Amino acid sequence: MLGIREIKISALLCFILLTALQVSCQKNEASILVKIAPLSNTLHEISGITTLENNKLYAINDSGNDNTLFCLNQDGKILKEIKIPDSKNIDWEDLTYDHNDNIYIGDFGNNQNTRKDLVIYKVSGILSNTISVSKIEFIFEDQKRFPPKKNDLNFDVEAFIHLNGNLYLFTKNRVKKSPITTKLYKISAKPGKYMAKLIGEYDTCKDPSDCLITAAAVNRSGNKIALLAHNKIFLLQNFKGDSLFNGSVKKIKLHHYSQKEGISFKNDSTLYITDEKMKHKKATLYQYTLD
Repeated sequence: MLGIREIKISALLCFILLTALQVSCQKNEASILVKIAPLSNTLHEISGITTLENNKLYAINDSGNDNTLFCLNQDGKILKEIKIPDSKNIDWEDLTYDHNDNIYIGDFGNNQNTRKDLVIYKVSGILSNTISVSKIEFIFEDQKRFPPKKNDLNFDVEAFIHLNGNLYLFTKNRVKKSPITTKLYKISAKPGKYMAKLIGEYDTCKDPSDCLITAAAVNRSGNKIALLAHNKIFLLQNFKGDSLFNGSVKKIKLHHYSQKEGISFKNDSTLYITDEKMKHKKATLYQYTLD
């Protein structure tokens, strides 16, 4: 039979354990992927999102769809559909923004690594309804063959950001060997024709089904970059200049697998994430809070 002292100690231990569990649960709850809403069937192949100063989300569909930019509210409802003049959706894969509220649309999907018509559309006047479009055309400085050899299939791009007047592109590696490396290229954000300069590489993991980069986003302060994969985020911080991988890289597991292809900062501590329609599950808008 337990004495009073033993009962008190047991009760205290239970209290400490329950408190620790509660704190742990609260921490985990703050760091889970939260579903905001299913998206319209019009966005069943959503491939990129970004956010402007008006706190609206802007989204695109990928190949097989037309040249429409969608404006959404924070609940994922379509507010407006904007046809982008002088453009064609060969394989639109990502969006980014600059501090003048220009939107950049990356038509650089390149699954077979054969394209010679890679282009980024710079779209101005979104907020003032005076839309104009200019082109940033490019080729990769290190691609010599179309397609390259099987061990060099690393010229597909589904992710980019605008930072300090330049565009930074992250490749989606199609090489079926370990490790999986994303390459980082830099080009000017001014309209023109460019040779994309290879400025860095990063090994994301060893499993090609687990860590292919499908989208990227940068916060308003320009000191956080989020790279998206189907089940995780790579958070880049403390980088300097063009050395985006030479700071800290934090791998964040989402504990949720789907065809995620859109990411954007809502604010410095919160991300929007989208995935495409899969079988009977609609394309969906999520929210994720960074620790």
